Amino acid sequence: MSLRVTPDPTFAARLDEAQRPLIGVWATTGNALVTEVLAGGGLDWVLIDAEHAPNDLQTILAQLHALSGYPITPLVRLPVGEVAIIKQYLDLGVQNLLVPMVETPEQAADLVRAVRYPPGGVRGVGSSLARSSRWNRFDDYLENASGTVSLFVQIESVTGAANSEAIAAVDGVDGLYVGPADLAASMGVLGQQGHPDVVAETERVLGIARAAGRHAGVNAFVPETADRYLAAGAEFVSVSADVTLLARGVEALAARFIGDGPSEERAGY
Repeated sequence: MSLRVTPDPTFAARLDEAQRPLIGVWATTGNALVTEVLAGGGLDWVLIDAEHAPNDLQTILAQLHALSGYPITPLVRLPVGEVAIIKQYLDLGVQNLLVPMVETPEQAADLVRAVRYPPGGVRGVGSSLARSSRWNRFDDYLENASGTVSLFVQIESVTGAANSEAIAAVDGVDGLYVGPADLAASMGVLGQQGHPDVVAETERVLGIARAAGRHAGVNAFVPETADRYLAAGAEFVSVSADVTLLARGVEALAARFIGDGPSEERAGY
């Protein structure tokens, strides 16, 4: 007798049911143990990043396994929104995708087709070999696969922000996630995510997403900025990263116990 199982709720479904904004953290080390430490900390979601971090299919799979025992939802950012890569991630069992650098509604529509099987999409069929269907242990997976996946697109350029209303109107896009760092660079203020123009444009895109009935999210590692975006209607906010927490924690220890350098009293310890 085979074991029949069901998929986890998608991130979009969690947001639909949430009574408050969902707070997340980035996982960027590519290490499953570190990601499991994050999972037990009481936050709502974790972003496994494969765009700027040393993550690949094997490290992502290990982190999905590590997260499976905790009440936290993984969102995985792809390195690029290509059909073949999306297929691999979906077959791996990634249910919640974040695609970077989405700038046009046509690009968003292509992504929607990439996450759906024919006739509504172009996803290649390999469910009997794939963890996504638990090797055909999910009943009627092929017919219901689109309901097991949520798709979020990242708005992080002047062009993407200008087209955000049209992008949000694409059926199958579950949410818009603003990346203020690249948006700032695109606006000519590199490294100034807190610049008033960047903040204003971020808030504008968040408002467009909400008005279109899409989920609105943003990255904000500065607590005061995160508070502002939450007040502006952000439904999901990433507020730090594993490496950020580690770096700032070590620096705080150094400042507490060493200061600017070892004193004469501590020179010999």
